[in-house]
Amino acid sequence: MDPRHYEPARVPYEVRRHAGTPDTLAVGRPGKVGLLELAFEKVAGRTELTGHYQKSPLQIMRPLYFDPARPDLAVTFLMSTGGGILQGDRLRTDVRCGADTAVHLTTQAATKVYRMEFDYATQLLHLEAGPGAYVEYLPEPVIPFVDSRLYQRTVLTADPGATVIAGETVLAGRLARGERNVYRVFASDLEVRRPDNRLVALDTVRLEPSGPGPGPGGRPGPRPGAGPGAGVAGPAVLAGHDVMSSLYVLSPLAPAGRIADTLHEALADRGLLHGVSVLPQDSGAWLRLLGSDTRACAAALRAAWDAVRRLLVGVPAPDLRKT
Repeated sequence: MDPRHYEPARVPYEVRRHAGTPDTLAVGRPGKVGLLELAFEKVAGRTELTGHYQKSPLQIMRPLYFDPARPDLAVTFLMSTGGGILQGDRLRTDVRCGADTAVHLTTQAATKVYRMEFDYATQLLHLEAGPGAYVEYLPEPVIPFVDSRLYQRTVLTADPGATVIAGETVLAGRLARGERNVYRVFASDLEVRRPDNRLVALDTVRLEPSGPGPGPGGRPGPRPGAGPGAGVAGPAVLAGHDVMSSLYVLSPLAPAGRIADTLHEALADRGLLHGVSVLPQDSGAWLRLLGSDTRACAAALRAAWDAVRRLLVGVPAPDLRKT
């Protein structure tokens, strides 16, 4: 419960400038600090959960083994008792996947980031993959509600012999309610590191729909003349799209160029704006796609996941049974 453990070492200015004292439960109070620590090891030919600590609102149920092509794969659903992320929340998840383990991590549902009048929320994930490990981290989308402020930091520490497939999707808001780009700020950092802490890749996202200018009463608000979404709707950012998805594939099981080609081929006829390139040091490849149809984007991301899975381990993506 030391703040140095659950508070990010650095919060981007775009988020930090919203710091304040909530008139509800403050940072560090019961229910505001969520911790989840998981450890997986290979035991008798199957990946088992050998370490588990949870502090509400973060929790899991027991791992499931329902992938017919990979019966050793521990499918683990990350859950929240709070139903979403609130102002002043500080969430941290640590996952250690030992040598030769096979783990799939996902969330039970989309991550809702609720309206915030004071302060902001943070979400940290540290995922370690040991030699020969095969790890998939594919959460459901993040949905930032009106006036929400979120910083999330994901650190993937992968042994050179490990394979890690990680995804991230953020929506423009509650699209079914016509709510688009009226959150205050969504900031995300994804780092890829080696066990010696050497940085391999860094992907930084900063989305501020209304810009950083002062609003009524000195509170942060839109710049003069800037409407909702003005800061992210341009061609250099989201270009009017409602969904942004990314997929990162780190693996020694195929050349980086081959992984990139596989991702590109999986999305080539989907009609979505996307780009693919190799990661530094030929450690793998990544893609980013933009669209406005949530189902089409989800299907495209699944197609990319399925394609690289077949390439790297020779089996298709399983049905995760969420509906």
